[in-house]
Amino acid sequence: MLSANRSTYYPLVSVITVNYNNTQVTCELLNSLQKISYPRLEVIVVDNASQEDPSGIINTQYPSVKVIRSQENRGFAGGNNMGIQAAQGSYLFLVNNDTEFTEGLIEGLLEVFTQFPDAGVASPKFHYFFHKGTIEYAGYHAVDIFTGRNSMIGCHEPDQGQYDAIKATPYAHGGAMMISREALAKVGLMPEVYFLYYEEFDWCEQFRRKGYKIYYQYKSLIYHKESMTTGKNSPLKTYYITRNRILFMRRNVQLPARLVFLLYFIFLTVPKNTLQFLLKREATHLKAFWRGIAWNMKNLRYEV
Repeated sequence: MLSANRSTYYPLVSVITVNYNNTQVTCELLNSLQKISYPRLEVIVVDNASQEDPSGIINTQYPSVKVIRSQENRGFAGGNNMGIQAAQGSYLFLVNNDTEFTEGLIEGLLEVFTQFPDAGVASPKFHYFFHKGTIEYAGYHAVDIFTGRNSMIGCHEPDQGQYDAIKATPYAHGGAMMISREALAKVGLMPEVYFLYYEEFDWCEQFRRKGYKIYYQYKSLIYHKESMTTGKNSPLKTYYITRNRILFMRRNVQLPARLVFLLYFIFLTVPKNTLQFLLKREATHLKAFWRGIAWNMKNLRYEV
């Protein structure tokens, strides 16, 4: 599609978000989409088997939005994959439902793909929704091959333009990442074995193995409400962070570095976390932590 002056091309962008028992939050995202000027958006909401079907509310208030209702909770990756399989856009923009758009967000991300032919995925700059002006994400540091940990660049810093440069980064932010359909065709869908957490890291590893780069675009800004679904310190989060930290390292780090990670985890992480949960009397978190470890011991077939 060309603009009125016939000089600007607007590819169809499919915006995909997953809802789980948070219809109001999802509607706030959809409200923010109505305030931006990009002319060609396809909006898809995947409901991950919420207790109450949000289709009626969304269809009434946002008739152009397509709602896909899953019969089971397929997790972050599975829900997004349902949306990807239904999408028609040349670019697919996966966003958390606890985000809100700003003007120019779409255009800035598309600019990355125009400027860098090797771009497979692009993420915007993140500010905390409740602390606008404070950075959450301006790119990622690489996962440490020995500890299995990494961190966001700029996290909690006031935004004074210190990260205002388009740059390659090891990983996209799972809360907002645009993918070209061309790259997606070569890489495939998001790995559903993770269910929640670390899946975007593994996916980015797959994009890089196919020769694509991941980019951070400072010109695009999104606001993030952070952990609206799982909670900031829930046993569910403890379980999946533990389980998937190990799984990610098994799938993406080669020997001997993987062996170093396992030794670090066994002799440092396990006693430290176990002691902390005991001292804090957080029995549910302790059980979740050990369940995450046990899952990996029982499911060795998921290594690449």
